[in-house]
Amino acid sequence: MKVPKYQLVQNELRQQIISGKFENGDKFYTEAELTKLYNVSSITVIRAMNELVKDGYLIRQQGKGTFVSRSRKGKLVKFSDIEIFSTDEDTVEVLSCEKGNDQRILKTLQLDKNNFYYKISRLRSAKGEPYIFHQSFIPARYIQQPDAPLDHFQSIYQRFKLDFNIHMSEEPFIETNEICFPTPEAIAELMQMSQSEPTVLQIKTTRKNGTDEVLEYTETYKHWKFYKFEIAANNN
Repeated sequence: MKVPKYQLVQNELRQQIISGKFENGDKFYTEAELTKLYNVSSITVIRAMNELVKDGYLIRQQGKGTFVSRSRKGKLVKFSDIEIFSTDEDTVEVLSCEKGNDQRILKTLQLDKNNFYYKISRLRSAKGEPYIFHQSFIPARYIQQPDAPLDHFQSIYQRFKLDFNIHMSEEPFIETNEICFPTPEAIAELMQMSQSEPTVLQIKTTRKNGTDEVLEYTETYKHWKFYKFEIAANNN
């Protein structure tokens, strides 16, 4: 699946804004500058910039030019998972990659009942102790090599980046967290814990910026003793 040129330009420019290359309110590139910089047509540049305007990254001022939106300079409240161990101690085992068409999952992925998806199951461990069981449900069109060795799917985000130039960490998502008790028997067995111990069930849906297309739906069980998060508010 070939990524359109305008989307490549859009993603690159959005990353420049997010990374802090431009301050809020700064004047942005002109269309002529971008046409020369990326060696693309003006139509491609205009479409990329229109998408960034629509998503709130840029604003246009008639007779003055295009600017990085000041409206993004608001108070942000951030929720961040805190890992209580070094990432060097983290390992991922891909358990399976299975084709499916369960109607509940198809509905969540906004797919037709005759379509299908791939369910990728992974187990994360710290110092050899399992602490997260992931189940990722991904529309079939976003899995290029379903028969590849399982290690191919260790990082779903890496696959989206390499195969489709989609940076999943930058795409909009909704996540809920709830205590699961008792832990389902099969999950408890995989995570080497008792059913009488709780897990945190994390449900997450990630959509494609600007189209609302569902890219990934995940159901994740996290061991209670590895669950810790931080809330921070600041001015961006």
